[in-house]
Amino acid sequence: MSKVSNRTKIAAALVGVLALAGSNLVAADPLADVQKADGQIHADAAASQKKVDKFFDQAQDMLFEYGTVADERESLKAYNDYVATLVADQEASMKAIQDDINGVDKLRQGVVPLMFKMVEALEQFVALDLPFNTQVRKERVENLKNLLSTAEVTLAEKYRLILDAYSIEREYGNFVAVTTGQLNLDGKDVLVDFFNLGRVALYAQSLDQKTGWMYNPETKGWDTMDESHLRELTKGIRIARKQGALDLFALPIPAAETAK
Repeated sequence: MSKVSNRTKIAAALVGVLALAGSNLVAADPLADVQKADGQIHADAAASQKKVDKFFDQAQDMLFEYGTVADERESLKAYNDYVATLVADQEASMKAIQDDINGVDKLRQGVVPLMFKMVEALEQFVALDLPFNTQVRKERVENLKNLLSTAEVTLAEKYRLILDAYSIEREYGNFVAVTTGQLNLDGKDVLVDFFNLGRVALYAQSLDQKTGWMYNPETKGWDTMDESHLRELTKGIRIARKQGALDLFALPIPAAETAK
């Protein structure tokens, strides 16, 4: 065999080896690409999972916040309903108060004349009644008359004081009292004990207990009592002063048809 032929065989063998090596290299590249792609897929999947987990956590937080807001809304709604009820009640009260205020003027127009009539009636009553505590009672009436013309005292206070005066006069009908004072008889003052049996009768007795008088509402004067009644009068005065034991005593009284 010639040298050319041997070289040709060697060259052919080298080409074959190179061709085989080239084929292996070509086969290895797709596998690497697949592995690389698979790794990228796993990386992308992990990244996507992280995003999903993040979005899920955010969704859970938002759901919790929504529940909290919903609860607060219900609480606020209940509170607003309660406040609305209070406001409605207050508005009703304010309207009632305003109606009362609007009626004050009308009430004042009716009360003021009534108070003047009450004081006038009280003055007449004191003048016609038995003459006991006369000075005090007249001064009380006079004070009420002056009070009605005073702007510094409220209408309610004026009315209250008038009612107090009436209450005092009412209590006079239930009391028994003895006071020492001057009794004018025929222009002469005599020191006596006045014995007051409410509004039933008024008596007077000299301090020596020898003379007694009974007030006559019809004549507005004093009638001398019979001596037979002096002892009973003394007894009544002692009981009223708590100087004697409680007991019955008999005294004449003005006739019912003549008493004022």
